Amino acid sequence: MNELGNKTLSVTEAIQSRRTIFNFKLEKPAREEIEEVLAFGIWAPNHRLTEPWRFTIIGEKKKLILAGRYREIQIEKVIEHANEQQQTSVGQKGYDKFMSKPVIVAVSYIKSGNNFEQREDYAATCCAIQNIQLAAWSHGIGMQWSTGPITREKETHTLIGINYEEEEIIGFLYTGYPAEIPKARRKLFSELFRVTA
Repeated sequence: MNELGNKTLSVTEAIQSRRTIFNFKLEKPAREEIEEVLAFGIWAPNHRLTEPWRFTIIGEKKKLILAGRYREIQIEKVIEHANEQQQTSVGQKGYDKFMSKPVIVAVSYIKSGNNFEQREDYAATCCAIQNIQLAAWSHGIGMQWSTGPITREKETHTLIGINYEEEEIIGFLYTGYPAEIPKARRKLFSELFRVTA
């Protein structure tokens, strides 16, 4: 049974109903279920079949270290106009927010070939992320694809065993059961569509 009811979602239903989830229940999805939805990522379209995608589930010890860094980043954003007490409050909120994500998966890609080939592999890995999000949603699991500063730092790569020169983190997938599902906000397709002669 998923969060949207007890029927299996079709592909089109999953595409239209999926939402980015910011607030999660405390319960963690089973490791096996996480791996099952991640495995759908490898079926994304991929020119030259380079299979550049890599998926890293971040363990609790590393999560605590990253939460500490996330705290620092939040403080750095306000340090020029906030007093010490306010900085502490902002930092704690950041720490708590990071720790509230039940499971964190780093999605990265291997940087190989020329700039154009790397661009293709980056795009392919983004497609893999969408596959994963849709597969997760059909299992009642929500995700937030985050590309915040912490995902781009060399120290983050090193901490979770990624060679910063050879592999790039595209984002973190904050993963868990939705505590609330946001409403849809999209322009009408007709506003974004055109036909040329």
